[in-house]
Amino acid sequence: MSDKEAVLKLVKRLPATVSLREILRAIEFVAAVKEGLDEIDQGKGLSLDTAEHRLTEWVR
Repeated sequence: MSDKEAVLKLVKRLPATVSLREILRAIEFVAAVKEGLDEIDQGKGLSLDTAEHRLTEWVR
């Protein structure tokens, strides 16, 4: 599915009363998830152990 098709599908699922800002936030969220998944596919992801370690350091 192309990016354009994904956005159109997303917008069709949103309620009719949704604001432009809410649409923008939804699109940005989907884009960020897609970018993250693409990075994982390219081998740029972190192991679970590394992610947990970093998260532990951040919340201290």
